[in-house]
Amino acid sequence: MRFVWQFAAVAAVALIGSQASYALQENPWFTLVLGLLTAVLTLLVYRWVVRRTERRPVTEVAREGAGAAIGRGTLIGVALFVAVIVSIAFLGGYEISGLGSVTGALGLFGFMAAAAVTEEVIFRGVLFRIIEERTGTWIALVLTSVPFGLLHLVNPHANLWGAIVVGIEGGAMLTAAYIATRNLWVPIGLHFGWNFAAGGIFSTEVSGNDTQQGLLDAATSGPMLITGGDFGPEGSLFAVLFCVLVMIAFVWLAHRRGHLVPRRRRADRAGAGTTLPQ
Repeated sequence: MRFVWQFAAVAAVALIGSQASYALQENPWFTLVLGLLTAVLTLLVYRWVVRRTERRPVTEVAREGAGAAIGRGTLIGVALFVAVIVSIAFLGGYEISGLGSVTGALGLFGFMAAAAVTEEVIFRGVLFRIIEERTGTWIALVLTSVPFGLLHLVNPHANLWGAIVVGIEGGAMLTAAYIATRNLWVPIGLHFGWNFAAGGIFSTEVSGNDTQQGLLDAATSGPMLITGGDFGPEGSLFAVLFCVLVMIAFVWLAHRRGHLVPRRRRADRAGAGTTLPQ
């Protein structure tokens, strides 16, 4: 029952915020404000509903150290995308023509902040965390990464390959970031940094979505496996390679910190509460 309440509360805020942002997307300033407001409200609603349903401190979104953790995650996300786009450009698949739009980038800043927070809270904060309590880390990682990838099939230029790579790059890697840190701030920052770098800085498609022009006026061209095609650089083999390497690093860190939860037997699940390492 707590899963239903948590999912419904967060999903409601995300749906209202996304619909409002979509309706006002022609105005970057409105998109910036609505996106940031949606992100803040999502976190507040999540903290409130978890306290009410689980009767515990919501340590995964604790205020202490939040800024530093988001900053670290954002730097990792931006650096990761830069590595991908530089690799694509080295092979002639990405070219910059000049400067783009500062206001467009600001609108994307708000939009990407809302997307990063709502998706991380739903998939890592609610789905993964609760499933992990009952199945252990590895099964929960698979069970939440697959729908995360499939969700992106609704995007305009999405295809099966795109869903697969998003399940790996977004689902598995971001889940590994949560497992390693046991907070939502690092995966939120990583998610935001990657998406904003893609759309807000380098002006590429994001998960099959044609975004507004970001800071650079640029274009991609070439083989799909190199550039990602209409799906964007996330569909590039470079993105898969670099994100898998980062995921492995997070899994290693999680193992070193003792954050991996073994598969629970039925008897253990019957009496299990929220006893995950923090």
